[in-house]
Amino acid sequence: MSMLFSPFNLSGIALKNRVVMAPMTRARALNDIPDALTTLYYRQRASAGLIISEGVPVSIQGRGYLFNPGLYNQEQVQGWKQVTDAVHEEGGKIFAQLWHVGRVSHTTLQPGGGAPVSSSDRLAANSMTYAWDENRQPGPIQASTPRALSTLEVEGLVQDFVLAARRAMEAGFDGVEIHGANGYLFEQFINPGVNDRTDRYGGSIDNRIRLLLETIDAVAEEIGGSKVGVRISPFGRLFDMAPFADEAQTWVSVARQLQERHIAYVHLSDQLTIGAERMPEGFAQAFRDSYQGTLIAAGGFDRDSAQATLEAGELDLVAFGRPFIANPDLVARMQNGWPIALPDRATFYGNSGEKGYVDYPCHASAR
Repeated sequence: MSMLFSPFNLSGIALKNRVVMAPMTRARALNDIPDALTTLYYRQRASAGLIISEGVPVSIQGRGYLFNPGLYNQEQVQGWKQVTDAVHEEGGKIFAQLWHVGRVSHTTLQPGGGAPVSSSDRLAANSMTYAWDENRQPGPIQASTPRALSTLEVEGLVQDFVLAARRAMEAGFDGVEIHGANGYLFEQFINPGVNDRTDRYGGSIDNRIRLLLETIDAVAEEIGGSKVGVRISPFGRLFDMAPFADEAQTWVSVARQLQERHIAYVHLSDQLTIGAERMPEGFAQAFRDSYQGTLIAAGGFDRDSAQATLEAGELDLVAFGRPFIANPDLVARMQNGWPIALPDRATFYGNSGEKGYVDYPCHASAR
C-alpha cells in the first residue's frame, strides 16, 4: 500500500490515511456561525485522514475576514457540533484551527470600530482584509493601522485561545491547531520588523517567541498536549512580513521548544508556491533535527511529490489545500489515478451559497 493512503497514529488518534485537508478560509458563514452548507462542505471531504478547519477566530477582536465561523459564543459551538458530527459519521477526524489575525484586520470588524491590535502600531502595508467598504458592501480592503497591545492585554490573549479550545472540545473537535503562520498575530510578535516592544514579549528571540509558546502551553494544559498542533510558516512573507537577521535561528529555536512539549504535530506552511523565497540551504534539515515529532507540510503537493516526501522520511503527513476545493473526493481521485479537477478562483471566498462550495461533483467512477 502507498504510504500516502496508509493509516497513521496521531498521538493516539487513528487516522485512516496520511492525507490532510489544509485549513482554507472560505468566508461562507452568515453571522459567523457554521450552518448546513458548512456541515455539508466538511462532510463531503471527510475521506481525508485529518481535516484542519478553516481559521476559527477566538474572539471578535481576532477577526480579519467577514463570514468566518468563530468559537467565541455558544451558537458557534452548536453550529460546529453539527460539522464535527458529520465528519465523524463519515469516519473522519477534524481539528479546529484557532486564529487571531492581529493587525490584518479592519476597524469595521473590530469591537466598537476600534483599531486592530498587534505587537506594535506598524501598519501591514499592501495587506487586504475582507471587510465592509465605504458603501457597507463586503469586499477586499486595506488593513487598518493597529495599536500595540499592553503587556496585560497580551497575557489576556492567551486566555482567549484557552476558552476557544475549551469550546472546540465541547463542539466535538478531535483537537485544535494554533495558527502561528502566514503573517498573523503570532508572527507579528516573532518578527522584529513588526515587533518593537521593550517588555517581556519583545527584543530577544526567547521574548519574541514567548506568546506562541505560552499559548501552546496554556491550551495543552486545558485540553491535553496530544490534542494540540501548531502551524508555522518559516520565511513566510505574507502580509508584510519582512526578512530579519536571525530568522533561521529564530525558527530553529521554535523547533527546539516544540520538541520539548510533545504536542500532536507541527504543520509547516510553505509559501514558495505563492511567491516566497526558497528557505536557506540546510534550514529544513536543521529544523527536522531540532523537532522530531509528527511533521505535516502544505505547499503545492500532488500525489507523487507527497508520496516521495513520505518515503524519504521528511514528513509524516501531507496537507492539500486548493485541490480539496474542487475535489471533495480528492483521496479517491489520487488513489485511483483519476483526473484532479481545477477550482473556480472567483468563488474561493464570499457568501455565495452553494456555488463553488458544495456543488463540485465526485468523479464519475465513484458515483
